[in-house]
Amino acid sequence: MSAPNRKGTGLGDALGIWLAIGAGTIFGGGTWVAAHLGSWMAGLAAPPAHPIDLIAGLAKGRVPWPDQATVVACVLAGVLIALVVTVLVVRSRTASRRTRVDKAAVYMGRGKDLNHLSTKGATATAVRLGVENSTGVRLGRSVAGKRPLWASWEDMLILIAGPRTMKTTSYAVPAILDAPGAVIATSNKRDIVDVTRPIRSEAGQVWVFDPQAVAEEEPSWWWNPLSYVKNEATAGNMAQHFAAGSREPGTKPDAYFDPAGQNLLKALLLAASLSAAPITQVYTWLTRPHDEAPADILRAAGFDLLADMVIGHIREPEKQRAGVYGTARQMVSCLTDRDVSQWVTPTPGTTVDTDPRPQFVPEDFVRGKGTLYSLSREGVGTAGPLVTALTVAVVEAAEKYATSQPGGRLATPLLGILDEAANVCRWKALPDQYSHYGSRGIILMTILQSWSQGVEVWNLEGMRKLWSASNVKIYGGGVSEVGYLDELSRLIGQYSYINVSRSHSRTGSSSSRQESKDEILSVADLTALPRFRAILLASGAPATMIETIPWMKGPHAQKVKDSLAATETIARAPVAVATRNPWTDGDKA
Repeated sequence: MSAPNRKGTGLGDALGIWLAIGAGTIFGGGTWVAAHLGSWMAGLAAPPAHPIDLIAGLAKGRVPWPDQATVVACVLAGVLIALVVTVLVVRSRTASRRTRVDKAAVYMGRGKDLNHLSTKGATATAVRLGVENSTGVRLGRSVAGKRPLWASWEDMLILIAGPRTMKTTSYAVPAILDAPGAVIATSNKRDIVDVTRPIRSEAGQVWVFDPQAVAEEEPSWWWNPLSYVKNEATAGNMAQHFAAGSREPGTKPDAYFDPAGQNLLKALLLAASLSAAPITQVYTWLTRPHDEAPADILRAAGFDLLADMVIGHIREPEKQRAGVYGTARQMVSCLTDRDVSQWVTPTPGTTVDTDPRPQFVPEDFVRGKGTLYSLSREGVGTAGPLVTALTVAVVEAAEKYATSQPGGRLATPLLGILDEAANVCRWKALPDQYSHYGSRGIILMTILQSWSQGVEVWNLEGMRKLWSASNVKIYGGGVSEVGYLDELSRLIGQYSYINVSRSHSRTGSSSSRQESKDEILSVADLTALPRFRAILLASGAPATMIETIPWMKGPHAQKVKDSLAATETIARAPVAVATRNPWTDGDKA
């Protein structure tokens, strides 16, 4: 049964009852006051003091009712009418903000249960961690009690909500605007940049990584992915990002060719890094299965086993070699797009060391208060692997910097908003690292459209690990997966109510009272969760219904609106086809 149907007397019903009682009291009391005050003003003897005697006397004509009493009665009637109008206005305004599920909030987290999430509690945590002038990550208001709620600067967050449920508007944007330090944000839409960029530019430098022209940004700066590759481990991480980002979600990798292709890619990435070549050199090598140059570079640097692996693949039977090289080539196929490669390779006529454009350096970025937006589209040709690689490079640079700080954590937290994480930032190792980053002052919010979307990227065990590692879990509605919603309903819990049954017979009637239980919010309730409502599951507190607060109603609203009004969209000039880039066009004359 839908939970709101059994939540007892609602606020509107209670107001109606008290309004009737108040009207009766004012009518009876008003008659008494009007008669006594009117008689006093008219110079008549005082009427009976007892209300019943007074009303009976007035009805029978034994008690006089002077004109002055009528004047007093009219004044009191005016007061009563004003009171009724005020109550009705308040009631209508309150009713317009209430939703069909709000009655359930009184059975969920409220009061002292939420003290550590309150403004006072989150501020105390921030002070303990040494974070200045920042309370935490804004979550919304509790429906029961209307208390502002916050995630602290050591909490990791996950948000699951369907399309067009105001995820960006109510969570990503407010968190970015409030952030006290550096921010990284991934997305497949430009709105997150347009809304937050003007204010974030006041805090520090803004970098927009836009290889697929999501926000129509020009490549006025670049990032060298191979600056991250320093050894076998980092090369392996980079290869994993390309492998995960190029594979369609839910597809099963080949037991031989996928691991072999990924290992070959790892070796070639390291070879390119050692030779100070651009990352597109890796793709060129993969088109030349007999080229032993990568093996020679690796052997000269002391990576003999990786060199042997490359030689081993070169000497495999033709079909086997073609399968391994073809698999690895597919993993880095996004590099063949010149619009993409110009963000990660030097400009024509320059080298990695001589490109005049500013180069993004993660180690410098994490020491400031700048903002990095990494944008990509999903689907064929996605630049998602590069978005993931850049995100991981920044987070790992922040982790390394945190270890050198007092207490092993960043004094000013780094905030990461992984919007559309399953589409544009498929970070395979994320579930294993999630809880650890919170202790380093690296606060991440992973945003997904559904539970199954996360399962496609991290498999069921990984998704459960990510969910459990999140101190703050938010469900924002718009999901129709019965399995996930049933589990969520059970996590929210049940409420008790008294079921009264009556029976009648010839000998009389009887009644019995029995305590029963039902879900606070059923699967149907959760599926149809109204806009501006979300379910909060936070460590140390019962499940809580919250009212989400979009940025338009937040403290930065007017400033953002003014900035948007003053900002004109700059059209992105098309890439000139005639322009030749040696890093993507090869050595052709």
